[in-house]
Amino acid sequence: MQLTQTIVKFPEIKLKTRDAHKLRGFFGNMFRDYSTLLHNHFEDGTNRYAYPLVQYKVINNTPCLIGLLDGAKLLIELFLKIRHIDIDGTGYIVNSKNISTKTLEIGSFAKLSEYKFETLWIALNQKNHKLFLEIKNNDDKNDFLNRQLQNNILSFYKGIGFVAKERIMVTGKYIEKSTQLKNKQLLAFSGSFTTNATIPDLIGLGKLVSRGFGTVTKK
Repeated sequence: MQLTQTIVKFPEIKLKTRDAHKLRGFFGNMFRDYSTLLHNHFEDGTNRYAYPLVQYKVINNTPCLIGLLDGAKLLIELFLKIRHIDIDGTGYIVNSKNISTKTLEIGSFAKLSEYKFETLWIALNQKNHKLFLEIKNNDDKNDFLNRQLQNNILSFYKGIGFVAKERIMVTGKYIEKSTQLKNKQLLAFSGSFTTNATIPDLIGLGKLVSRGFGTVTKK
């Protein structure tokens, strides 16, 4: 399968990693009439629960927009319209912005590749979180997370309309962290992993992808 990906970066604007969801709020409001892909809400207020095809990140303090498939086309259409960004009442004039579009081949499982998490990975839902806390052995915890990441990759593939015909293998090293969202503490993970799956740089895996979590890059 060929996957089109567009990446927009604003190199002169410096934000914090936790500002990614504020980027989502700004662009989702600014262009809310263009497409549900920008904010994942339909006109009747219901949520679009599919894998987000437009994602908002802050990587090394640089704001980034990532578009896949129709989301990639959408970012190209909107690129010239982006002249400013407002975060928590602070306005930033966009004097410099970069855009790149490429077509990636998804589906080769012939070799192993190493990836790392650029932003914290939210691996567990409420049910899995409880199961994880019951595991005492570190190796068993690692195996459990490997399976969660395998499922996350499959969910990403489903979201872009790709069906994996071969078994996806994942083995990683994960470090437990915590992060705060809406005054609630969440268990999160940093780390790296090896897999035979093809994963585009800067896409998100796991929960809260649209808020910038779980961003991966190839090592």
